[in-house]
Amino acid sequence: MTAEAPDDTRTRILRAALDLFAEHGYQRTPLRQIAERLRLTKAAILYHFPTKEHLLTALIEPMVADFEALLDAAEEGPAERARWTVLEGWVDIILGHRRPLGMLFHDIALVGRGDTYHRLIRIAMRANDLIAGPDAGRRERVRAVQAVAACSDPVVFFVDVPDAVLRADMLDGVRRLLGDPTGSGSDQAGGAGTAGGASTRTAATSGGTGTAADGGGGAGTPAAGGAARGRRRPGRPRAMSPEQVEAARRMHAGGDHSADEIAAALGVSRATVYRHLDPAAAK
Repeated sequence: MTAEAPDDTRTRILRAALDLFAEHGYQRTPLRQIAERLRLTKAAILYHFPTKEHLLTALIEPMVADFEALLDAAEEGPAERARWTVLEGWVDIILGHRRPLGMLFHDIALVGRGDTYHRLIRIAMRANDLIAGPDAGRRERVRAVQAVAACSDPVVFFVDVPDAVLRADMLDGVRRLLGDPTGSGSDQAGGAGTAGGASTRTAATSGGTGTAADGGGGAGTPAAGGAARGRRRPGRPRAMSPEQVEAARRMHAGGDHSADEIAAALGVSRATVYRHLDPAAAK
């Protein structure tokens, strides 16, 4: 009989906890119920997670690590692109972790004031500083806080909206908030992935990326969306997913987005956008 790998039980516990927390809520799910779901003893759960709070912390750890990697990359990169590196990367990470984030939205405050809590506070402060920019005044700092909310909260409240559609809407909203309709500070040459290794486009269009229960992060840091007008960025896909096509047609039909803005939001070329628009609407 083959012995079970040590990490296997831990991963199973995390998956079961994620499912049960989603069904019943964190506070209404006792460790005993998780143990019964897995046909384990409560002692087996406590061996891996001494308290239920340890479970909660483990579920959000990959997302926290992805945020830290994103902010490190933004701080090390060109200062003029830092704002959009953070905003676009933030959206992709949030989308990459949307299931545990949605499930934990009302419970994340229960994380004790230990290491994870202080890391979350530092992440928020660093993101606000990078988005506001150097020598920012009160108004710029307020806008930075609002921008982070605009890049986070819709994921929880629009759970049925596909990633690509929601990504386009979130980035459009934050550009309007900041008075930068084209995201002029974004990285036009693309960017590197985070430690999770997924590209921005993959995080934005896939049905789901790795969660804590799957053992890793998985949302990429920003390859950023801004493209030079009329010029295709090397490596951009010549086709769009059905969700991206739907988003492009909806944005174009609204009359508030140019083809360049749609292309920047979806990470494709302007020519690709035109190929997928209704021929009559594209005129």
